[in-house]
Amino acid sequence: MIVNSMENLTSADRFILLGLTSTPYLQELCVLLILIIYLVTIGGNLLLIIVVGTSVQLQTPMYFFLCNLSVIDICFSSTIVPKLLINTVARDKSVSLLGCGVQMYFHLALGSTECIILSVMAYDRYAAICKPLHYYKLMNKRVCISLASGSWAVSLINSAIHVVFTFQLPFCRSNHLNHFFCEIPPFLYISCRDTWFNEVAMYISATLIGIGSFFFTLISYVYIVLTILKMCSSQGRIKTFSTCASHLTVVLLYYVTIMFMYLRPHLDYYPETSKTVSLIYTVLTPMLNPIIYSIRNGEVKSSIKNKLTIETLKKF
Repeated sequence: MIVNSMENLTSADRFILLGLTSTPYLQELCVLLILIIYLVTIGGNLLLIIVVGTSVQLQTPMYFFLCNLSVIDICFSSTIVPKLLINTVARDKSVSLLGCGVQMYFHLALGSTECIILSVMAYDRYAAICKPLHYYKLMNKRVCISLASGSWAVSLINSAIHVVFTFQLPFCRSNHLNHFFCEIPPFLYISCRDTWFNEVAMYISATLIGIGSFFFTLISYVYIVLTILKMCSSQGRIKTFSTCASHLTVVLLYYVTIMFMYLRPHLDYYPETSKTVSLIYTVLTPMLNPIIYSIRNGEVKSSIKNKLTIETLKKF
């Protein structure tokens, strides 16, 4: 028994991802839907980056952060979706220890960066709406670059710490992960060592980055709403409320799903529920972000129309 236990401890150099479902027709449906969502995600975010990069009128702090968000969404979705699609149709559903570690690192880093960037964007909107006279002083170029680079740096360091802690655990229960990508909670579930330290580290990180960013975002929007209520124009109030409601919907969807995954005991891990929740913030939200934050934006739509008109005229 001791020999078998030791073999199990040392042989976990590959993990089997069980994926979304084992039902063949559901697998085909999932591949089709997720592929469509992925293509829309890449197309929408690339379009936003190109439009902002080539339009002089969009060279503002808000669009600088939107481009950061688009880069995050493209990378975040690309870290998960291609491997998910391949694993769903392939016979060999295994992934190496290194491959799992790399996927987990970038998933955590990009997810954390998105949390912080969303709160920075909320602050940017607060500064623009509540402090319009001081906006370009509060959000000058140096401040914007510092906020963006700080978000990336904190997230990359945080992710490295969690990946190291996770892969120091022995995985002797099984090398089968009932999930569609390498995420921390399933690994804690298959570990045969007490994961108390890992859970505490995860809760601290999720509280500081997830809940901290969420409340900062919420507070910013409270001030924004109070400022909107003081506006004289009812049309202006309705328009701004509509924009804020759209933004908050995406923000809530992202933060709530992230906190659901990382702020509960690993003993309460329910694979099917977890897979659904993970799909929302890894596949669906990156598609919604460019649509809600940008494509519905009048300035972005105007820039896209101008670009298309210019290109059409050039052909004739």
